[in-house]
Amino acid sequence: MLHILQTALELGFLYALVPMALFLSFRILDIADMTTDGCFVLGTAVSVTMAAAGHPFLAVPAAMLAGICAGFVTAFQQTRLGVPSILAGIITNMGLYTINLMVMGWSANVSLLKKTGIGGDWYEALLAICVTVLAGALLVYFLGTRLGLSIRATGNNIDMVRASSINPTFTITVGLCIANALTALSGAMVGQYQNTADINGGTGIVVIGLACLIIGETVLGRRGVARGVIATVIGSIIYRFIYAIVLYTKIMPVQGLKLVTAVIVALAIAFPTIRKWAAFQTRKNAAARRKGGHGAC
Repeated sequence: MLHILQTALELGFLYALVPMALFLSFRILDIADMTTDGCFVLGTAVSVTMAAAGHPFLAVPAAMLAGICAGFVTAFQQTRLGVPSILAGIITNMGLYTINLMVMGWSANVSLLKKTGIGGDWYEALLAICVTVLAGALLVYFLGTRLGLSIRATGNNIDMVRASSINPTFTITVGLCIANALTALSGAMVGQYQNTADINGGTGIVVIGLACLIIGETVLGRRGVARGVIATVIGSIIYRFIYAIVLYTKIMPVQGLKLVTAVIVALAIAFPTIRKWAAFQTRKNAAARRKGGHGAC
């Protein structure tokens, strides 16, 4: 049980970088960036390939640089070519499938036969915590700078930004580059943690990331940038703990874990609506009881 909880904690922090990236693109910039799935695999592929070549530490910044390039391609399509944001991300994601295969030597899987990656026992958990906390702190600091405030303003009201002589093309590009760098960083750390890269390893990661973001926001609320970043970490940890409990209790066989994931994600995304409906029903029943009491008098 302790090992399962430790693994859930480690993966919770490692994967928290994905909802953190979605917080920047989806919540701050108000852009549904569909590059996430392919960019996560890109980070994994670059990281594992370079670690296998004997450069595990150099692999992490290289993966982030690759993520920045992916974000730039998506932003270029959106801002310069007039492609809608969702389609721009989908197009980049499709192209990344081939790019990822090229990085992995045209193989669907790349493994570290010897453990040349970063990690070892609780050191892996501590490393995951340090990387995620540092990335979150830097993101909060950046969004408080002049450029960061311009990015936040772009997501809030792009017309006002143009009227203020701020170039939204630049702010959107910087925002998407940073978001995809965080996604690639997550993929890089997960790849070295699991000692493998798989071409389908990022399937559905954007939906899971959004679910983690919503879970965290449900717990902490959506007030302030710092609280939003913390919410991404908490949501990711809660999601991984739920996943670990399902595995440990064997409520569902391993073959059915995709269904469990789908249910958890659907409930997480629908929870705010369910909560509003429950609150409305509570107020409705309370009003009916008060009306009934007055009628009895």
